Amino acid sequence: MIKFDLRVYIVVIGLNPLQAFICDEGLARFCTVKYEKPTKDNYKKSFMHLTNYSINKTSEDYVKSCSANINEENNGTKRTLSSLFESLSGCEGVCVDTIQENIEDACARVM
Repeated sequence: MIKFDLRVYIVVIGLNPLQAFICDEGLARFCTVKYEKPTKDNYKKSFMHLTNYSINKTSEDYVKSCSANINEENNGTKRTLSSLFESLSGCEGVCVDTIQENIEDACARVM
């Protein structure tokens, strides 16, 4: 399993009443080393535990997205949400619509 995070952007245009919009695009950032539960032996392995681009871009396992179209499916360590959703849409048992709905629900709860 590879640890990752999603960057989802929201713009707030009003506070009373609260009005906000979720950006159609975002980022997915992946660690460059397979995840293992933190132990006293591996807790300092940044490439395993941190998804920061500034850290993982220095890893020899970093994969640069080489497609001219940033929305195309790719295996980059840092890629767009569109690219991630494109990759996931071909996976058996994965419903991208449900994932997107869950992201929207989480954003609404945070707001």
